[in-house]
Amino acid sequence: MTQEMVGQESVRDRFEAGLALRKQVLGEAHVERSLERVTEFSRPIQELATEYAWGAIWTRKGLELRDRSLINLAMLTVLSRGHELGVHVRGAVTNGVTKSEIQEVLMQAAVYGGMPAALEAFRIAEAALTELEAEGVEVP
Repeated sequence: MTQEMVGQESVRDRFEAGLALRKQVLGEAHVERSLERVTEFSRPIQELATEYAWGAIWTRKGLELRDRSLINLAMLTVLSRGHELGVHVRGAVTNGVTKSEIQEVLMQAAVYGGMPAALEAFRIAEAALTELEAEGVEVP
């Protein structure tokens, strides 16, 4: 077995699976814009995120995509990662999460992760939901 092999899949296979799922969840246009901005310096972190976060974790069978989205919303809120939160609100809607469910996750995060982070998360989530609706995306 080469260093490039992990389990039954190669690094390239994980990367390709991750890229496909990343585009499915976050939207092809968003992912393409992100990849167009990659520099030689930032290329390794983009490859790592695609291969491991998306290719090794998001593709696992243990949780549904919508559940992974809900977990990400809570974690990104608690960590105060506004840009990523906005991106993942859009992805959560793609994965079938409702506006009401997003609101409930942010409320839960407020109690366990801190009010300032949750207040900011509400602002970011509302802006992302408003953008989606302005684009004609039905947000249940």
